[in-house]
Amino acid sequence: MGVQTLVLLPGLMCDAGVWEPLLAHLPAGTMPWVADYGMANSLGAMARGVLQSAPAERFAVAGHSMGGRVAMELLRQAPQRVTGVALMDTGHLPRAAGEAGAQEAAKRHALLEVARNQGVRAMAQTWVQGMVHPDRLQDAALIEAVVAMFARKSADVFAAQIEALLARLDASDVLRALAVPTLLQCGAQDSWSPPAQHADMQALAPHAVLDVIGHAGHMAPMERAADVAASLTRWLAKTAA
Repeated sequence: MGVQTLVLLPGLMCDAGVWEPLLAHLPAGTMPWVADYGMANSLGAMARGVLQSAPAERFAVAGHSMGGRVAMELLRQAPQRVTGVALMDTGHLPRAAGEAGAQEAAKRHALLEVARNQGVRAMAQTWVQGMVHPDRLQDAALIEAVVAMFARKSADVFAAQIEALLARLDASDVLRALAVPTLLQCGAQDSWSPPAQHADMQALAPHAVLDVIGHAGHMAPMERAADVAASLTRWLAKTAA
């Protein structure tokens, strides 16, 4: 088997740190490449940047959280370049209309105010409380890894990415059109992007495999790296077939 390029798309305020724990568990011949969205303030612009910078013409792509949204925009723009897609701890629907959508915007902007007034690290210490399995909140090394990753980004980056997420499109059409090996994956205790949300996505893409990672929250790639990598390995075998 030759080298297979795997484009890795981080989520909100994340970077290569979210993927680093699982890289050693990926199969031989996998060439991982982690995207950086810079100051892009729309999912479409993020996807265009990935397409311009990706190190291969065709590649498998895995997106975590907001990165899953970017992956679906990438598929909207250039499906011919994608050999397979893994959508992890993510969702496909636009921001809700009415009060629910307003509440989402208010919560995101409240965190942005903390980042601007108290620093990104202070914001991350609040944010992480709901993003890992409750049992891992006392895992000092894990919590520090997540908080430090966020702290590497600025409040201006946070503002740009919040703007992108609040303007997200409905990706139902992308899921219905998928014709490549597809993995839907999430932590069993992901309270932000729960298993039921991924089951709804599978209903639109019935050929997709749904893997639920036990004893993990939203940050499953960092919480349960070996299990997440095993799931990705099974999927990668199909994209290379």
